[in-house]
Amino acid sequence: MDKQSFFELLLPVVKRIYAEGTPIFPSVRLAQSWLETGGNIPYWNNLAGYKVGAGVPNGYWKGAVVDKRTWEVIDGKRVTLTATFRAYDSIYDFYKDQDLLFARSRYDRVRLAKTPFEQVQMLLACGYATDPAYADKLTVIINGSNLTQYDNKNKGDEPMTAEEKKAFDELQKLTLKLKSDNDQLKVALLDQTNALKELQLWALKIDASNEMDTVPEWAKDAVNAAVKAKLIDTPNGGSYDFYRLLSVLHRKKLI
Repeated sequence: MDKQSFFELLLPVVKRIYAEGTPIFPSVRLAQSWLETGGNIPYWNNLAGYKVGAGVPNGYWKGAVVDKRTWEVIDGKRVTLTATFRAYDSIYDFYKDQDLLFARSRYDRVRLAKTPFEQVQMLLACGYATDPAYADKLTVIINGSNLTQYDNKNKGDEPMTAEEKKAFDELQKLTLKLKSDNDQLKVALLDQTNALKELQLWALKIDASNEMDTVPEWAKDAVNAAVKAKLIDTPNGGSYDFYRLLSVLHRKKLI
């Protein structure tokens, strides 16, 4: 999804939350969502890399998680790792839960920022991200797409236009479809796993039913020859097919 389409899709939700009193500028929220996702809205609706941490479920985050590959800057080096992220029922829930994070004293400077450009600097200073270029990247996105046009509080208080309502409805439909597709994929994977387990059990039963306690009379010469040739060291307990193969090899004078 290109930037403009991405921002237009999220704007109704961002404006709604801004009208509800979030301290995060719409321009910052939109830029952060683009930077963290590249325009690809994940089915788990976490648009800013919010990890599980030590948090507990609340009215917006129900406790669902996903494990995904990501990267962090540790001791000045970029390190790839797997992290556990929060998963949400909707993008609205994600943004509201993120606001609960920003309500902590650690993020006082983020909430008190007077401009979006000060706010992105405070996100980095307060430790939201480990990438030292995080604030600069957000600034480039804000300026490049003129996102500050959405930071007017009066505009944020206006009701949705018909176009914005349509975009919001489309976003909700997309979110529901992604969730439905994910649920169907989980069911398909579960069915596949169960089928594989049944196949493994069937194979074990077949092996057990073919296993013979002693060497059959018709295969003794072949088995003795195989032992003498040091091809096998455990003649008893083989399957019917095993003894049949040895007998064929023996008749062909291969053992």
